[in-house]
Amino acid sequence: MVFKKITLIGRSTESFDDATDDAIERAEETLDNVHWITVEELGVEVASVEGREYQSEVEVAFELEE
Repeated sequence: MVFKKITLIGRSTESFDDATDDAIERAEETLDNVHWITVEELGVEVASVEGREYQSEVEVAFELEE
């Protein structure tokens, strides 16, 4: 088995959990053979948005097809 890792950043105006779920849902919708996801970093953007935007940077590992 060979795996590839990519980084995604999920976003939410509600919470870090919702931002993480955003990234996970997108990975599952667009990638085949997702095996694990690791949360790498959490952050809040306040400069260019009204209120706050929670961000969750996740590393997604998926198996490459033969």
